[in-house]
Amino acid sequence: MSAVVAYLDVAATTRVEPRVADVVLHWMTEDFGNAGSRTHEYGTRAKKGVQDARSFLAASVGAKTEELIFTSGATESNNIALLGLAAHGEKTGRRHIITSAIEHKAVIEPLLHLREKGFEVEFLEPGSSGRVTKEAVLGKVRDDTLLVSLMHVNNETGVIQPVAELARELRETSTFLHVDAAQGYGKLPEDLKSPIDLISISGHKIGAPKGVGALVARRRGWSKVPLEPIMFGGGQERKLRPGTLPVPHIMGFYEAAKIFEESRSRWEREARGMRERMLTALRKTRFHINGDAEHSVPHILNVTFDGLNAEALIVRLKEQVAIATGSACTSASYTPSHVLMAMGLPEAIASNGLRFSWFPGQVADFVPEEFIETVVHMQPPVAD
Repeated sequence: MSAVVAYLDVAATTRVEPRVADVVLHWMTEDFGNAGSRTHEYGTRAKKGVQDARSFLAASVGAKTEELIFTSGATESNNIALLGLAAHGEKTGRRHIITSAIEHKAVIEPLLHLREKGFEVEFLEPGSSGRVTKEAVLGKVRDDTLLVSLMHVNNETGVIQPVAELARELRETSTFLHVDAAQGYGKLPEDLKSPIDLISISGHKIGAPKGVGALVARRRGWSKVPLEPIMFGGGQERKLRPGTLPVPHIMGFYEAAKIFEESRSRWEREARGMRERMLTALRKTRFHINGDAEHSVPHILNVTFDGLNAEALIVRLKEQVAIATGSACTSASYTPSHVLMAMGLPEAIASNGLRFSWFPGQVADFVPEEFIETVVHMQPPVAD
């Protein structure tokens, strides 16, 4: 691949920061002990490193150290949170679940599995804004509602969902709130410090290695979220996620989170600057922004160009910029985006949405005007 290709697909994954890579290598080759080994210093150092990481990451969302477990990423965290509550729902007769139709497949598919097991799952549609309202969710809550699962930031549109407001309302009920924070972790820290019961986090969206994440299960007073394990074999991570802890990945996640926290103000300022440059350049074209621009993160922008096929445009631009049509988990499919369709957008728009997402500092040399010229030349003339 040409070195001049600008990478604008950080909603799929980010480059591992060099400092993070150094930390990962250290814990692979020098302090390489198993955090479960209790008979020598290698294990002791690994255990202490993991505990330091756990404390920092938990504190970053306002949780206690013991309320965070490590997983392989947000997908596994989502599965533990959603499927792990099923037994409690069955025991208590609370089988009603509320979610949105714009969730990631890592939430939708576990919930469809629960529906097959007799749970009633309601999928709320957000309308053209791409934002589910707090009132729409609360209006569906019943006495038998076990759970509301709502993502923090949509991975295709960047639209922020009202999870903080919901958390404060639902805390006074017996309904739990789960938030898939894969895209929002680190970017909107105050939202996640609200009293959300379950938070799924992924490391590789903020410069950590792929394959590491966390699940926060916040207590309500003295009461734990009644999760049951969905895997067995070893008892690690409070018996919710058995298996040898990937210490190098955890320490890399820890380092990435520290770096991001230190630089978040600059990241936001530069991300907004990039967004403004993108929007200025886009004015030369005929385009639609998909999603509520007033309630969006600064580094994700989803647009549809009038009269242009998204796949054809990606092929034409591949020597200039790396972009995507939507979620990396479904990008091999040419079907319309389920997110844009759930927003009620016409199929021509939903089939041709393009997601631009950037990480300031990694696209410093990118000039939006250069690829916009390609778009201008490809767009058909306006019909008389």
